[in-house]
Amino acid sequence: MIETRIVPRVRDLGDGFSVRRALPDAQRRAVGPFVFFDQMGPVKLAGGQGLDVRPHPHIGLATVTYLFEGEILHRDSLGSVQPIRPGEVNWMIAGRGIVHSERTPPQLRAAGPALSGVQTWVALPREQEECEPSFSHHGELPLVEEGGVTLRLILGDLLGLASPVPTLSPTVYADVAIQATRRFAVPAKHDERGLYVIDGRIVVATQSFGPGEMLVLTPGSEVLVEAQSAARVLLFGGAALEERHVWWNFVSSSTTRIQEAAEDWKAGRFPDVPGETERIPLPERGPRFVSYP
Repeated sequence: MIETRIVPRVRDLGDGFSVRRALPDAQRRAVGPFVFFDQMGPVKLAGGQGLDVRPHPHIGLATVTYLFEGEILHRDSLGSVQPIRPGEVNWMIAGRGIVHSERTPPQLRAAGPALSGVQTWVALPREQEECEPSFSHHGELPLVEEGGVTLRLILGDLLGLASPVPTLSPTVYADVAIQATRRFAVPAKHDERGLYVIDGRIVVATQSFGPGEMLVLTPGSEVLVEAQSAARVLLFGGAALEERHVWWNFVSSSTTRIQEAAEDWKAGRFPDVPGETERIPLPERGPRFVSYP
């Protein structure tokens, strides 16, 4: 039932803030359309500090920000200004190109903000890679509670629920809380599926897993997840990804297109984010592509 087990790498971003990066990994580059998976925190920052991800560009993907604790203010080159809080989702389709920033709101910095959540990138289907960029915020997501399991559907469709988020390919992404000793059956519907443990311990196929572990499930069969203690997991996946390349913040089926985007960012040809004066520079090292599958 388990194809791959991934233990994320920890990356220190400075100011006491670190992330666990589970995708891409040497064992597995993607799970369905998910090509990037970062767990942020949980962390309590010092007074006066906050998250400050300066404006940076994307192409060929959609970003998904989902929080368990704290608040992040999103700004982008379309003029969107939107805070996100736990249980909500920000969905940004980069398409042919977008720029955004993510920061702790000013009013939350003095006391030292807490932050916990996950950011993922979903590769767009090849025919939609160069679509018009867009942004949407969704404050209410489908929720079901049954038999000691609470499931909030972030993206796609599952167990008769449908998320309002406008995905462009078959996708599933759900936040699943399981009470101790209770079980949750992961349907076999989607081509590729992964589980990421946020809290507690789970048992899959007689093996026990804890916080910060990612499991890629074997395709084609229902998988039973049992909670040894109260647990919270993210279920994610979807249609298997066709050939794709990733470098820095860019995703495309063409390495030439990624190189063009890099030159455009370096030359200042991407649009600005209203209200922002900073930006993250292009990495000095040239492209070393991560390719899928």
